Amino acid sequence: MANKSRISKVGYVLVGVAVCALAAASIWLAVKRLEGEPPQFRWEGPIHVIGASYTLRGLASDQKSGLKKLWIAIIQQGKEVILFDQTFPSKGFLMAGAVQEQPVSIDMKAQDLGLRDGEALLRVALWDYSLRGWWSGNRSYEEQKLIIDTKPPIIEMITRHHNLNQGGTGLAVYRVSEPPATSGIQVDERFFPGSNGLFADPSVFVGFFALPDNKGTGAQLYVTATDKAGNTSRTGFAHHINTKTFRQDTVRISDAFLEKKMPEFESSLDVGHGPGSLLEKFLAVNRDLRQANHKTIGDTCQDSDAKLHWTGPFLRLPGSARRAGFAERRTYQYHGRAIDHQVHLGIDLASTAHSAVPAANSGRVAFAQELGIYGKTIIIDHGFGLFSLYGHLSRIRVTEHQMVSKGKIIGFTGSTGLAGGDHLHFSILVHKTFVNPVEWWDPVWIKHHITDKLARAKGEIKG
Repeated sequence: MANKSRISKVGYVLVGVAVCALAAASIWLAVKRLEGEPPQFRWEGPIHVIGASYTLRGLASDQKSGLKKLWIAIIQQGKEVILFDQTFPSKGFLMAGAVQEQPVSIDMKAQDLGLRDGEALLRVALWDYSLRGWWSGNRSYEEQKLIIDTKPPIIEMITRHHNLNQGGTGLAVYRVSEPPATSGIQVDERFFPGSNGLFADPSVFVGFFALPDNKGTGAQLYVTATDKAGNTSRTGFAHHINTKTFRQDTVRISDAFLEKKMPEFESSLDVGHGPGSLLEKFLAVNRDLRQANHKTIGDTCQDSDAKLHWTGPFLRLPGSARRAGFAERRTYQYHGRAIDHQVHLGIDLASTAHSAVPAANSGRVAFAQELGIYGKTIIIDHGFGLFSLYGHLSRIRVTEHQMVSKGKIIGFTGSTGLAGGDHLHFSILVHKTFVNPVEWWDPVWIKHHITDKLARAKGEIKG
């Protein structure tokens, strides 16, 4: 009986200890749940203007007590429109919320919500599962003023005629009724941004654009502008496209060429997992490395100075003969068999070995280093999206960001990159698109298509 009594006492003690431990845990949990840090809400980027269609994106978070309720509304002229109202579950009595982060994406259509153009107020209220405030939790609240703008910008064409060659350059001058977030010329899937600053009127934009060599009379061309509220407008413009047939050429690849050139590209290829034979390496260079090089060129030509650095016709390599033309469709043959097809996006000019290469026109050096198939390469930014490229150089005499004047010696011809002999590969680009350099060598073409158009536009703007 004594043993039973002792066991009973021990049991009571253990139960008591367990109850005390549970009570202590409950007290600790309750104290922890009394934390006073409010939940957080942040919008994805600043919101100043909302257009006819707009998506609000944000993130609610509370890492301690968890989210309890999120409420978002927009108020205009005393009318409240609730955009989001959700209560989140908890993990149980005295437990934290089950949701610690909640992304928010709200698609708004101003007209459907009964909103009008003008000022409005965006409000956000957020609660967590803290036991503060007699179980109501911590609360955060914020509001911000914004503008409802559902009207797209108005585009007015200032240049009237646009005569384009396939693979050539065009110029458009236009006015936008309000400061746009973006504007420019759309040519099928390619966008060519416009820039203001050339004229005193900040509402007037200038856009150089290109008709790619693979586009003809079926290309869709228009000017587009998107305001800060996301409203977009577009307008077509009169244009005429002169189609061209580009030369077909055959490039024969010999074993001697492969043995000479492929070692130069070992560092550009994944030797451990890449192609093994010289021919396979050549194909990897001619296809994959070419594509990577063109991406680098595109990235370099992404941003351009909003200033016309150049004047007059562009210079051609002195005393040079043309060895290959723009947009030639090349078939590469090896031992009489076609192995690849590429388009030559420039003009090859040959003179004496290591001839001095002048800057074709004034500008800022945007790139001056090795570039895969192009070897030692220089790219000059001439402003408003116009660039010139000089490839296969043996030596570079300029540095990036340096300003150069027309005719300044920037390097010397060579055979670096995928060149079979000493020559200069010369290209002109409008933003990211290669165009025919012949136009830019022609003073008559520049007068009719560029300088006269700008002069007429200036006169019309003043009038």
